[in-house]
Amino acid sequence: MELRCIHCGFPIKTLFLQYSPGNIRLMKCENCKAVADEYIECESMIVLIDLILHKPKAYRHLLFNFLNPQTLNFQGLLWKSALGFLLLDAYRILVLTRSEEEWGLSMSFSSLFWRFSKILMDVLFGNLAFLSIFLLATRNLLNTVGGASRYKNLLLAILISSYFKIFLIAMMVWELPSSVIFIIDVFVLSSNTVALKVVTGSGMSRCAETCFVAHAVKLFVSQLTIFHSSRFLQDSKILTCEIPIYSM
Repeated sequence: MELRCIHCGFPIKTLFLQYSPGNIRLMKCENCKAVADEYIECESMIVLIDLILHKPKAYRHLLFNFLNPQTLNFQGLLWKSALGFLLLDAYRILVLTRSEEEWGLSMSFSSLFWRFSKILMDVLFGNLAFLSIFLLATRNLLNTVGGASRYKNLLLAILISSYFKIFLIAMMVWELPSSVIFIIDVFVLSSNTVALKVVTGSGMSRCAETCFVAHAVKLFVSQLTIFHSSRFLQDSKILTCEIPIYSM
């Protein structure tokens, strides 16, 4: 992704000129005549606050100017973001499952194995459906066509904009109700919508529709996976109880 003006999204060659260490001059955009990226001189906390407030210029700074493939290992960043995304998603499912089912030290190994297998299947199939529907909806609803690099940029934008999942870590420290997870899901959905709008330049309504369809399919597949795995676990328990045990 090339450098962009955070106000209008116009491509720009350089964001600043450095005369000496600590002495720089911010460049202006040729299109809107405003400073291309004033976040360069801002603290990280200010950028984080503007990201939480869903300001498009903060997302342009993060996705185009800060995460620049010319200065970062793009492939490594993509894999690390995907790993963090899947781990946080697995913890989310673990919290929801723990609130619905009884977890304790008296659980058998087979029961524990099946529950963790259920979480793994939920994470894999749910996110596979999410990414497939997302890329398909992006191409059909937003008319976005590009090569592999284009889809990698879209994938990274979705993974990075799902940073609200980090707040799930707070549930390791404080006992919060499971309804907090659904609030975080809403913020992730809205953040994905803003990031998609910034990357593709499409309208907010179409981006919201695309992200909503992808998240809805992910939720449906996750619930379907949980249902079938639960039925399989119940059937296996019934079959085990029906097997007669003969004593010598």
